[in-house]
Amino acid sequence: MKKKQVSIKSIATALNISVTTVSFVLNGKAEEKHISKEMTQKVLDYVKKTNYRPNQIAQSLRTGKSKILVFMVEDISNNFFSKLARIIEDMAYEKGYKVIFCSNENDDNKSEELIQLFNFRMVDGFIIVPSPGMQGVIKQLIDENIPVVLLDRYFSDLESNIVIVNNDEAAYNATEHLIKNQYRKIGFITTDTSQTQMLDRLNGYKRAISDNGLVSNILYIPYNETSTQLSRDLIYSFVADNPELDSLFFSTNYLALRGLESLKSDCDALKKNFGVVTFDDNEFFSICNPTITAVAQPLYQIGEELMKIMLNLLKKTDDKPQKIILNTELKIRESSKPKQVF
Repeated sequence: MKKKQVSIKSIATALNISVTTVSFVLNGKAEEKHISKEMTQKVLDYVKKTNYRPNQIAQSLRTGKSKILVFMVEDISNNFFSKLARIIEDMAYEKGYKVIFCSNENDDNKSEELIQLFNFRMVDGFIIVPSPGMQGVIKQLIDENIPVVLLDRYFSDLESNIVIVNNDEAAYNATEHLIKNQYRKIGFITTDTSQTQMLDRLNGYKRAISDNGLVSNILYIPYNETSTQLSRDLIYSFVADNPELDSLFFSTNYLALRGLESLKSDCDALKKNFGVVTFDDNEFFSICNPTITAVAQPLYQIGEELMKIMLNLLKKTDDKPQKIILNTELKIRESSKPKQVF
């Protein structure tokens, strides 16, 4: 016979007190409602004894809060997003929130389906790395006063809360670093996308090249091919077809990994006289040979800013959208050491 589920009503009946009293105790309002310590302990002891578990959906309907946040990114397995997810999870937990993680794979249909699902489940807020066509869906969430914070990329004509890094300036400085170390034929490898962060990195590279009177050389890799063998082949061909190149700047760490894989047969060039810089650091870059110079994003600070904005939105203490731009750090390693000029 199926065991009868314990409810607030059954607790009240067993202890011969009101449902309201039980509810106040379980919601941490006993002291505020002047319920005695003895009665409070009596309720808590009975709850523990009967292994009571609240009905989350009913609780959400009653309070309007699920204490659940959604962290939607492009790919949760990506080193940058997975590390950030852990930081946000810990910060949210300290404030009494749980986090659901999901990947939208930069797909608008999947993004919309996930948002509809979580909205139906009455989650309290969304931290989103948006796919290209999500502007309308995000605007609808904002119009419905559902807390939303965008991460990594944004829509220039949509007023929203945003946390990003100084992509343009960071890419400019990384390119300048190569130029100061005597690299003159710098190839830039990026994805063929309209994502704002990728366009900003491309623009930073182009500005540095132009300011120094050099010629840009860019390889665009189809977005859907960034994790396939084709991306490795394209990078290899790009270097082979442009023998004048003396360095490469990768716009993401996963492209840098693909590039290092595709060029491993020519590792002597990398070790001796070929420069490499990438955007987004990775533990691998500090231990491979040669170690790889990388633009590092301030993960913990990003997490702090995301949660600060989200908590203010949940408390409804800040109505004006914020755009937070954080500084990066160029971690200089062996791959961009001064070029030997003969």
